[in-house]
Amino acid sequence: MHAITKCLWMVLFMLLVCCFNVQAEDGVTNGEIVLGQTCALSGSAQALGQGMRDGISAYFSKLNAEGGINGRKVRLISKDDGYEPDQAIKNTRSLLSEDKVFLLIGGVGTPTAQAIVPIAEENKVPFFGPFTGAEFLRNPFKKYVVNVRASYNQEMEKQAQYLIDQKKLTKIACFYQNDGYGKAGLTGITIALEKRGMKLIETANYERNTMAVKSGLMAIRNAKPEAIVMVGAYKPCAEFIKLARKLGMQDVVFCNISFVGSEALHKELGGEGDGCIISQVVVYPWDSGISIVKEYTDAMKQYNPEGTIGFISLEGYMVAKLFAMAAGKVQGELTRESFLNSIATIGVFDLGGVKLEFGPDDHQGMNDVFMTIIKDNKIIPL
Repeated sequence: MHAITKCLWMVLFMLLVCCFNVQAEDGVTNGEIVLGQTCALSGSAQALGQGMRDGISAYFSKLNAEGGINGRKVRLISKDDGYEPDQAIKNTRSLLSEDKVFLLIGGVGTPTAQAIVPIAEENKVPFFGPFTGAEFLRNPFKKYVVNVRASYNQEMEKQAQYLIDQKKLTKIACFYQNDGYGKAGLTGITIALEKRGMKLIETANYERNTMAVKSGLMAIRNAKPEAIVMVGAYKPCAEFIKLARKLGMQDVVFCNISFVGSEALHKELGGEGDGCIISQVVVYPWDSGISIVKEYTDAMKQYNPEGTIGFISLEGYMVAKLFAMAAGKVQGELTRESFLNSIATIGVFDLGGVKLEFGPDDHQGMNDVFMTIIKDNKIIPL
């Protein structure tokens, strides 16, 4: 009888364990929260993925050293998609079905986001803090997409304010990547110009993950623009600018949006970057007077000394800190739904001199855009 009773207790215990496992959210245990990232860690956009991963990892290393989120350490699983949608889909399915991550964080790029978001929505998994300003991630409202940065439309409006309202230029062209990202930027600058009763004088494009920029350059050169708004990755954009200057386009203003990767573009241009404009969606990463910047810089030096200090890794750091703040304030069990409710309920998050504001139907934390210029071989505020 004693043996039978013991067996019954063992069966009951196992049933309770199984029930607990069924109820627990994927990626969450008593001691750990597992997050997944698919991004470009190789190829023409690798500096972008590496930057986001570096910033996210630096924050989580700091957080874990301080005890984690209510006693849980955070573990990041990063997979390389090479900035290709098909690989991003494979990585996402693997992260959800095999790695059982709690959510997807720090994705890089519009074409990959277009591929991933339907999977995230189908599985009711948050797609958190992607490195893209594509409008489809914002309008119409998507419950399972949480953005930190301003949109490409907002970046293009800021560029139009500088080029047209301030500099009084009238002949604007656009060179863009021929995919969802490039077309999102093209739409943004078109809207900004239409608001001012203007049109682009010429457009040209190149294919993603290639350096085939010459034909587009020649088409735009023939239109004799005063400024060229560029919506591409850093390698082809740098190639375009260097070739354009060899062809005598010295007085043309070259403008890039934040996704280009400022530090990577600067490096690719070598000493030929002076005068290039880049719009940014985070504060200046070398302004230690801003609390979040000093915290980020110290964390990078301590936990990721090989990483690059700059706009991208700062954005990654901010994304990770926002996640921790929202997850740490969840009342009761940490689930994907309670996490999203926490963001909407809290509303305003002060990361340290930088505030993000959300609402029940607003999943974009920041609207600010900052202009920078490469001058004397340095990236400085404009």
